[in-house]
Amino acid sequence: MNLRHEWKHEIDVSDLIVLRQRLRAVMRTDPHAVQGRYGVRSMYFDNEADKVLREKINGINYREKFRIRYYNKDLSRIQLEKKSRLNGLGNKQSAVLTKAQVRAVLDGDWGWMTASSQSLIRELYAKMMSQGLRPRTIVDYTREPFVYDPGNVRVTLDYHIRSGLGCTDFLNTECVTIPAGDQAAILEVKWDAFLPELIRDIVQLKGRQTEAFSKYQVCRMYG
Repeated sequence: MNLRHEWKHEIDVSDLIVLRQRLRAVMRTDPHAVQGRYGVRSMYFDNEADKVLREKINGINYREKFRIRYYNKDLSRIQLEKKSRLNGLGNKQSAVLTKAQVRAVLDGDWGWMTASSQSLIRELYAKMMSQGLRPRTIVDYTREPFVYDPGNVRVTLDYHIRSGLGCTDFLNTECVTIPAGDQAAILEVKWDAFLPELIRDIVQLKGRQTEAFSKYQVCRMYG
């Protein structure tokens, strides 16, 4: 398992403006961004006992979560992702899904998953059966992504976090979502073996401490 380091900071609007200027001066924008940003929509899985949510709140040392995600309202490229956390380090695995396959998952048609050539899809099916995982909550937000080759560093500014009240409209790119709390923005910093001192310096903010933050957890207050 390839594990990456990760910092998260909850920031305000003034922090966002300062960081945006610093990052643009040193890092390059992710080439997948459109005019420096893109929209993210995710659908997270959990069970009736809120296993995923409770593990996050309780800070369980090893935990994982599954989500389906697409960007900029583009339904031609949808991904199933599994995010794992171990000893504070993170790993992400992904598999491509078609719009029809996502619709089948939403409609409770899961038999096709057992014959998939993608192991992550088969794993999700197994955990839907054994743990009762089901589509639970839509999470929308805007992301400004920056990359820096030394250390394979990725810095993102996430804001306009919104929650969908259920998952039936996940494939409706115009479905209504609501603001998720009062969070202005989230700074995330991810890297492999080392974080270059230059990047470490520019993401430092006076009075801000690294903290656990989950968009899924915040959005579950509303759906």
